[in-house]
Amino acid sequence: MEENKQLICDKMLALFQATRHFYDLVSLTYVYNWDEERQCHINEDFPATEYVIATFNNGYQKYVNVSIDSGYAMIKDVLKGIA
Repeated sequence: MEENKQLICDKMLALFQATRHFYDLVSLTYVYNWDEERQCHINEDFPATEYVIATFNNGYQKYVNVSIDSGYAMIKDVLKGIA
């Protein structure tokens, strides 16, 4: 079964926003990044083929590496990465 990781992020967002800790979370965006030169990275400081961008209402963003994660592992990594 192919997992829809953006759908998982959308459902996590609604769940997280219902909490006091993440009420100000605006979006969770799943990104698959593999460019033409077979380079896998967001930037030099954050190498990853797959990541989630957590954006808060003040504009602050956190990046979570979810490369090679199953949907379940991605949920755990995102929570750990933004908490």
